[in-house]
Amino acid sequence: MFRLGTTSYIVPDDLAANARYLAGRVQDMQLVLFDLDDGPSNFPDPPAVRELAQIGRATGLTYTVHLPLDIRLGPDGEDEHISLVKARTVIDLTHALEPWAYVLHLDGRDLLPPPPAEERPGRREEKWLAHALRALELLAGWAGGFEKLAIENLEGYPPDFVGPVLERAPVSRCVDVGHLWLDGHDPAPHLRAALPRARVVHLHGLAATAPGEPRRDHQSLAHTPPEQLDPVLALLARERYAGVLTLEVFGEADFHSSLTALQQSLIQVNQPPRREVRSESAQ
Repeated sequence: MFRLGTTSYIVPDDLAANARYLAGRVQDMQLVLFDLDDGPSNFPDPPAVRELAQIGRATGLTYTVHLPLDIRLGPDGEDEHISLVKARTVIDLTHALEPWAYVLHLDGRDLLPPPPAEERPGRREEKWLAHALRALELLAGWAGGFEKLAIENLEGYPPDFVGPVLERAPVSRCVDVGHLWLDGHDPAPHLRAALPRARVVHLHGLAATAPGEPRRDHQSLAHTPPEQLDPVLALLARERYAGVLTLEVFGEADFHSSLTALQQSLIQVNQPPRREVRSESAQ
């Protein structure tokens, strides 16, 4: 059975307060970390990490860590890109928590614009792949192995965007079902293919936050119709997924309503199939 998790932004307080609140309600907390240039930062200091570790030991709560920036090398392949600098800082700070996984995005913006007509076909893809593999090699060395790195699919990119990376690096997966829904994809085939390497699955609903605006992700699962949610949970149950299932929402209201939607869906998924009852007169 999967380990149920959610984010470190459920109650309006620090990481430790969220961990104390969530312990007993979920089994994993995803640390959502940021460090803005000349702005606020919630990177935990050593005392905060020790407090999180103590909460984990006392309650069985585990942690996943979401790296703060989309990962890439510098334009000329430099290892010192800010995304890697901050990733190493986070990994070093949280190493004592023995995270279940480090969730990360690969920066693929260089692949999105059409290539110049004079550029050799495939050249940008080759360069991007080489840079991505080098960045993952660095991260794996800091994190304690490739399997600790869970690459997440992103909205606005093809679902198989990271396929070439997965063929060459023994990394894990983070399947974000909400991103697939947002882009209009059926998550089932992508989830089924990724599950053998998936350490984390993200679930969140889609909803407009104001009249006339497009739907946004990371909303309560209560907005997700059962005909969308039930097949995802049925697949996880059928495949005996034992990783972390993170309700990637923010705030108490969305957390509790998402829990309710999840529980209702699990009841439907786990119901035994109905047997047809035939009357004697019909026999």
